[in-house]
Amino acid sequence: MDAKDEPIGGDELFITRVFKAPVSLVFRIWEDPQHLIRWWGPKGFTCTSFESDFRPGGKWRACIESRRHGQSYSSGVFNEIEKDKRIVFTFSWEGGGPERPGVGTVVTVTLKEMDGNTIQTFHQTPFANVEDRDSHVIGWSQLLDKEQTYAENLARGE
Repeated sequence: MDAKDEPIGGDELFITRVFKAPVSLVFRIWEDPQHLIRWWGPKGFTCTSFESDFRPGGKWRACIESRRHGQSYSSGVFNEIEKDKRIVFTFSWEGGGPERPGVGTVVTVTLKEMDGNTIQTFHQTPFANVEDRDSHVIGWSQLLDKEQTYAENLARGE
């Protein structure tokens, strides 16, 4: 874990990334399931479905899978959406998920443009304990690494 992926409290996780991509593009890859399906999930996982009603009160549901772990479903509800600035949604693993199925957290993604780049912060809370929080650090960091690569490739026209 490097400094930008440090948990900030026993019940919360905070990750920052700087993307070489405009904020409008980074926001778009969060709002469009056709983009999300291409980067959602940690290293070694493929997102096989992503359904999203991207509006406050709208639901989302994703399936990620790997040979080693099989299928895992997660889902939630969008609480707040501010175009090109902020997305707040609930996150929980469905039955059969890797950790504590059905126990939810709130994720807040904030975006800020600086010199043509996007600073994205990812905050998730509350976790029941430090171990539960730490079990998410690697997975989210790998997912956000995939998102960054995807966004930067799109920004370069690849």
